[in-house]
Amino acid sequence: MSETISPAFTFVKDGVFYFSRRIPKDLKKHYSSPRIAYSLRTRAARVAEARARRAADQLDEYWFHLRSKDADLPGKHMLRLQGDGRVVASSSPPEVSSASVKLSEAVGIYLRLKGQGRPDTFHRAVERSCGYVIDACGDKHLDAYTKADANKFRDALIKRGLAGSSITRIFGTVRAITNFAASELGLTLTNPFNGVYYDREAGVSDRNPIPADALSEVQRQCRQMDDDIRWLVALVSDTGMRLAEAAGIVREDIERRPDGSLVAQVRPHQWRRLKTKGSERIVPLEGEARWAAERLMAQAADTKFLFPRYNKKDQTNANAASAALNKWIKQMAPDGCTMHSFRHSMRDRLRAVECPADIVDQIGGWQTDGVGHGYGAGYPVEVLQKWMKAVT
Repeated sequence: MSETISPAFTFVKDGVFYFSRRIPKDLKKHYSSPRIAYSLRTRAARVAEARARRAADQLDEYWFHLRSKDADLPGKHMLRLQGDGRVVASSSPPEVSSASVKLSEAVGIYLRLKGQGRPDTFHRAVERSCGYVIDACGDKHLDAYTKADANKFRDALIKRGLAGSSITRIFGTVRAITNFAASELGLTLTNPFNGVYYDREAGVSDRNPIPADALSEVQRQCRQMDDDIRWLVALVSDTGMRLAEAAGIVREDIERRPDGSLVAQVRPHQWRRLKTKGSERIVPLEGEARWAAERLMAQAADTKFLFPRYNKKDQTNANAASAALNKWIKQMAPDGCTMHSFRHSMRDRLRAVECPADIVDQIGGWQTDGVGHGYGAGYPVEVLQKWMKAVT
């Protein structure tokens, strides 16, 4: 091949080959320029041809995904993320660095490798967190961010009125993305988003346990109203399960043991992941939780879900359940009590009967400190059942 003939999707400037490709009409709304163009950093036609073909193939693949589900694209150095996760055209000119990538490109790397099989909420949280950085400091290469940028980012989050716990979560996400992308690219990077000071307690409200009298009233009302929503409340109230764990449960997760007792298998499903690996567990169903499970299992088996109203799509809608149930609970419980308060109450109830802390952790799926706790299969169901009977 003659060095004077440019391979497909390239042109030569001052002896250096550049990649160049027009943006399809239906995708121009995503770009600030009608064409992607950047240096291939070579003067050799054969090298330029291979690099250009690889870039063109990537674009073809990602453009297909963009048309179908708005996936991340090559050439994302020309894009920026809004705070709500939407991608819009950037007003700044494209930059290319052989040593680093921009934050928006790091998001694409992170989601491509770490986002497989993760729910939409995971993807939105990643894009939203980095969108906040881009809104406050611009879409820079990872090694171009400074401590001043990190402090500016912090100030922007505080100005938004976010609580300290939310700021901590967002900073954690940004750190994870920058560290992961730097590791993948072999960059030596001092992460400026480490060690940023802010009041972690600002705006954080305590999650209160539900008092015993309010707990009794809620459970009494569940029996009286006797519908699927109240069965969900009753199930959570006497197990301490997270709401999403209970809402995404299916018939096969409820097991009747030879002695007639019932247990719930809390395990990950395609439609509902678990918060941590330690969240996978067996929970004895006693008290009102057993009553709710019996009522649920007696229903017509036209679906595998025990709570189909919160599993109509491919993901358990725990947010909808939380909004509806918290509103109902407010009528009987003090201010500050939510569905999650049952989880706090269960821990207090187990403490009150002097249940050993590691058994409490196993029942609730909490992390138990210490290397030794990672050995063995944990306490048998009969032991867990003894303590659950003591509090119900």
